[in-house]
Amino acid sequence: MRYATTTRSAAFALAAALAALSPALAQHTPEVHGNFSADGQYYNEDPDIGAVPPAQQWGLNAWGNVVVTMGRFQAGLRLESYEPSLLGYPAGTPYSGTGLGYRYINYHQADLDVTVGNFYEQFGQGMVFRSYEERYLGVDNAMDGVRVKYRPIPGLYLKGVMGRQRLAFNDGPVKGEGLVRGADAELSIGELDSAWSHNWNLILGGSFVSKYQAAAAQLVTQPDGSVAQLEMPANVGAWAGRLNFTSPRWNVYAEYTYKINDPNRRNNYIYKPGQGLLLNATYSTKGLGVSVGAHSYDNMLYQSVRNAPTPFDLNINFLPPLTKQHTYNLPATLYPYATQPNGEVSYQAEVFYKFKKGTPLGGRYGTKIALNGSTAMALDTTTVDLLTDSARTGYRSSLFAGDLGIGGKYFTDLNVELRKRISENWELALTYLYFEYDIDVIQGKPGKPLVFADMVVLEGLHNFSDRTSLRFEVQHLWTKQDHGNWATAVAELTFSPHWFVAAQDQYNYETFGDTFVRDGKEVKAERIHYPIGAVGYIRGGNRFQLSYGRQRAGIFCVGGVCRQVPAANGLTLSITSTF
Repeated sequence: MRYATTTRSAAFALAAALAALSPALAQHTPEVHGNFSADGQYYNEDPDIGAVPPAQQWGLNAWGNVVVTMGRFQAGLRLESYEPSLLGYPAGTPYSGTGLGYRYINYHQADLDVTVGNFYEQFGQGMVFRSYEERYLGVDNAMDGVRVKYRPIPGLYLKGVMGRQRLAFNDGPVKGEGLVRGADAELSIGELDSAWSHNWNLILGGSFVSKYQAAAAQLVTQPDGSVAQLEMPANVGAWAGRLNFTSPRWNVYAEYTYKINDPNRRNNYIYKPGQGLLLNATYSTKGLGVSVGAHSYDNMLYQSVRNAPTPFDLNINFLPPLTKQHTYNLPATLYPYATQPNGEVSYQAEVFYKFKKGTPLGGRYGTKIALNGSTAMALDTTTVDLLTDSARTGYRSSLFAGDLGIGGKYFTDLNVELRKRISENWELALTYLYFEYDIDVIQGKPGKPLVFADMVVLEGLHNFSDRTSLRFEVQHLWTKQDHGNWATAVAELTFSPHWFVAAQDQYNYETFGDTFVRDGKEVKAERIHYPIGAVGYIRGGNRFQLSYGRQRAGIFCVGGVCRQVPAANGLTLSITSTF
């Protein structure tokens, strides 16, 4: 009966909202849009990969959105169901049950836009405020409150938000205790001053965000084993300033943020202020693109509750990563990078070039090459004795002062990709990657050594006809650390416009020899296959996919945010629909 009751409640809520607005909307015809998604998995036991099925062997994540627009008004809601949620989902506090997870009413009149209820929003790059959803990662810190947007003059954009954040789901959203309030202003010189060329623009912006949680005393264990009682501040504010210059070939962006003292569980309750600086510049012209970036974050974890259950819960801000977001299976799932908010220095550079058609390197169809390099390291800090430091700052540091010593390097990624069409029906891409990866820090595996890995990926696409194509990948990773060597093969056969068939096998054979050094001990080398097959059908706005196979234990990342994925063996059914 839970499903029926929840559905009726949601329908009544939307109907009531529209009915309240009906006098002003009688002359408008409503438009209704939405989408539905469901992912169900049946779990089998598989001792070879450590897959242990839960008590309920069937897991289900499902949600449906409905949005109704009438004139200047819009109302929306989302029903969600986790009966129970899939293993390893979400990234933070667990979800369970079925209920109404998101609802709002929005009104816009001329240059004023008002939302009451749930909403997502971002100031600048999100360094002081970003409310967003990454559905398949299980990150959702939706605000529940009020948002107001206003443009008093052309080129000036004002935003104000206030509310509490979504923490978990238990037959409905569970909100965190902390109250988040923020304001943002952005000025576009190109829109304000007609003397500026339409091809050139300078955008200036500033933000201020404050979180409120009732002041409280916190007992903290000192380095000498004694217990101290600390007073936690009720209000913690953060501000940011940014500029963005654009021209036909250049895009330059800079943002600086500062957070006042924010003692919390993740920084050992120190009162040191936090700060961050993000710099990006890109240059592009026909056949050439260059991008460089740098950032430094220091004590910038910012959550609306000081003792949030996990680092994934109630995050007010988002710290953009500078590492490349790979799409190939091995680099994307084995060694992706997760931003370290409490201390990190990172650099990235990328060059893209296309050799013209008819040149020796371009050939008949042209040749594309992309070079990318990125690195991330710890901040170089000087520890301050908490027993003698009355301010309890914990350490001293400076932005972009990276720690190049032992244990200071978190991550290095050097890669080159060569992509070329060799005929009307064939296109190939060859990629080489080199990784250095601190699995201890990034994945939280204490005592694990720094991983050094080489990878090669060959990707191919063959078009048999306008309706049928085959895409394949052959990948290999060499390393003497962690789980050793991996090989992966992927094949996807598409019969447009409705059907596709895919098969993949990950093979972990650790080493070519009979033994492998694991945790300092020589052991017998393991060899394990992780095969999976899938078939899918697409028609109109509907997509169905059925897959069966093994899933290895590891991490899944999107945009520098990651979650642990347990080993699993079983059948998965996915359905998506839009209307």
